[in-house]
Amino acid sequence: MTRTHILGFPRVGAQRELKFAQEAFWRAEADEGHLREVASTLRARHWQLQRAAGLDFVTVGDFAYYDQMLGMSALLGALPQRFGFDPATLTLAQYYELARGNAAQPAMEMTKWFDTNYHYLVPELAPDTTFDGGVDWFFDEVDEALGLGMRVKPVLVGPLTYLRLAKSHVAGFDRLSLLPRLVNRYVRIIDALKARGVEWVQLDEPALCVDLEPEWLDALSLAYEAIGACGVSVLLATYFETAADHAARIAKLPIQGVHLDLVRAPGQLDAWRAVLPQRMVLSAGVVDGRNIWRADLRAIVEPLQVLRAELGERLWIAPSCSLLHVPVSLDGERKLDAELKSWLAFATEKLDEIRTIALALDDARAAEPALAQADAARASRRQSSAVVNALVQKRVAAVTEAMATRKRPFAERNGLQRAALKLPPLPTTTIGSFPQTPAIRQARAAYKRGEVGALDYLERMRSEIERAVRCQEALDIDVLVHGEAERNDMVEYFGEQLWGYAFTENGWVQSYGSRCVKPPIIYGDVYRPEPMTVETAKYAQSLTSRPVKGMLTGPVTMLQWSFVRDDQPRATTALQLALAVRDEVVDLEKAGIRIIQIDEPAFREGLPLRRGDWPAYLEWAARAFRISAAGVADETQIHTHMCYSEFNDILPAIAEMDADVITIETSRSAMELLDGFGAFSYPNEIGPGVYDIHSPRVPTTEAIERLLERACEVIPAERLWVNPDCGLKTRGWPETEAALANMVRAAKRLRERLAVTA
Repeated sequence: MTRTHILGFPRVGAQRELKFAQEAFWRAEADEGHLREVASTLRARHWQLQRAAGLDFVTVGDFAYYDQMLGMSALLGALPQRFGFDPATLTLAQYYELARGNAAQPAMEMTKWFDTNYHYLVPELAPDTTFDGGVDWFFDEVDEALGLGMRVKPVLVGPLTYLRLAKSHVAGFDRLSLLPRLVNRYVRIIDALKARGVEWVQLDEPALCVDLEPEWLDALSLAYEAIGACGVSVLLATYFETAADHAARIAKLPIQGVHLDLVRAPGQLDAWRAVLPQRMVLSAGVVDGRNIWRADLRAIVEPLQVLRAELGERLWIAPSCSLLHVPVSLDGERKLDAELKSWLAFATEKLDEIRTIALALDDARAAEPALAQADAARASRRQSSAVVNALVQKRVAAVTEAMATRKRPFAERNGLQRAALKLPPLPTTTIGSFPQTPAIRQARAAYKRGEVGALDYLERMRSEIERAVRCQEALDIDVLVHGEAERNDMVEYFGEQLWGYAFTENGWVQSYGSRCVKPPIIYGDVYRPEPMTVETAKYAQSLTSRPVKGMLTGPVTMLQWSFVRDDQPRATTALQLALAVRDEVVDLEKAGIRIIQIDEPAFREGLPLRRGDWPAYLEWAARAFRISAAGVADETQIHTHMCYSEFNDILPAIAEMDADVITIETSRSAMELLDGFGAFSYPNEIGPGVYDIHSPRVPTTEAIERLLERACEVIPAERLWVNPDCGLKTRGWPETEAALANMVRAAKRLRERLAVTA
């Protein structure tokens, strides 16, 4: 019989139960016992779903109270030394301080998990990191599943990937020197699993899908020679790209199986078939773990029949990667169009797809009804008139290169903008959103339920906009924002006003910690039927003589943070989105808005994992941004924002975007990310984030001033802006006002000092 399994399941719950339990714990409204009970209930529910779907294993260890990389650091005993926590006695409260910061220490650095919108906490290592072990939460979860009679397959982040994604603040320190100690800890963990009767352990090594230097490949061999001798069967899991470059090396390791992402990289299969030894299982990741479209089951089964004949029971069926990146279940979708719903599969439905594929390989006749149902759904989608819009197709065909170019180069535009805006040196601003209070969320929910009329809702939102504007004026911020009270999410809000988009009620996906997003679905050609933000921006600008930024989400982020149709190239969909954003930018300028911010936090996220594939992506992504921005006069200043990504290796492409001002996240890295902009001689203006908005910690004026001084060492002061790392949506008003007051005070102090020395 063909074996089935998954690499991981969404951890937050179908109704975001984990999120609400976490936040209640943070507010001291519930104790640790309540949080652990909610977590245990969710784990048991998700294991039962896997068992009910007939999977051969349930996956254990994919759960995390905040993030799986932080969980690995806690298990390994590799906590940041600056916090002073004892790894062996770490409490949940301390665990969350690592993730969110405290009064004495900023939070651990956060960045994107490969090319996804999931954020992980970057391990901090030092020469004396020992990996002596920490908390036993991982083993507690394994014991829970075993106690429920489950056949378990524990999953851990593999040693190569853990070390590759870690960082050290010690100059010149080579992380690979820690490999022997790290591997010893992995061996002890696997020995403990063996003592519990565990047959298989899954070690996730997505780092094998990026470009690796020879010393890292040597580290792989050293690590798995030791791990492979533990007596537990090891499934080495690769995903998000091809690992075929390393197939021959991996085939020689003393492991018992390898998992391949055959959705992202189907072409790697031939290379693996040529070298896979008889002792090794091949786990075929054939169901898309990162998108929500129903699989073409018959097209998947046909080539697998040949592979099944070759490998026999050594062929396992799985999703391409963890299902963490998709919502839990379609069962909660009561309002979604019935035809569109038939085209979709969330995590729970993907379990059934995996089972059907395995059944088709073992008993084709028994699987035929499910295959026929999938065929009908695919045919419905292909034939739907809702998918193709002739107007959009015609407009895309008419795009010219002139539409992607501002009239003057930045050096000339900059002088015109300075004369028009008359801003002081080191101008202060924020990234866009202000606190989304319970009152705001309740008003929005009541409006959606029809309990509040349109005019009443408009007045409530305008009241919140005025509050944000008056607050910024009182703080003496130079360039204001309207606060985005009316926006539920930076992608969903715009998608709701565009053709070609659909929305779920409960399609929640974890972004980081308790932060969940509900990605919209791009099912057809995208078009903007009417202005989306113009009246709101005009109202905010009418309240003040200071410039108010128009706030938009850029085409690449609209693409990356949606579930995107898979029946046309992503570049084509990005171009459709760029034209929609362009129309809005032009209308904002006509309405008198002189500064327009087009946020692209997901720009780097879309970068392919292999450098050889970068140029094609960067060309169409940068072009999409320029098309969205280039329809305005040179006096109109275009901003963009990017956060929690490594930018230094794509700075030429960021420069090609030609935004007048870019704001970036730099506070958690103490301005480290800014160094690349200085070395590259980035030509336009930059706003490095001076405090971390993902932490409740209020930075001091002195701390912000030190960061600004550091920034002035890298970027000329006349090209610097002063702003937080990101939007303030998740923060409360008291901490927001306190932090912004310190930010403005720091900027003024530095202005005065620069004026004296000028």
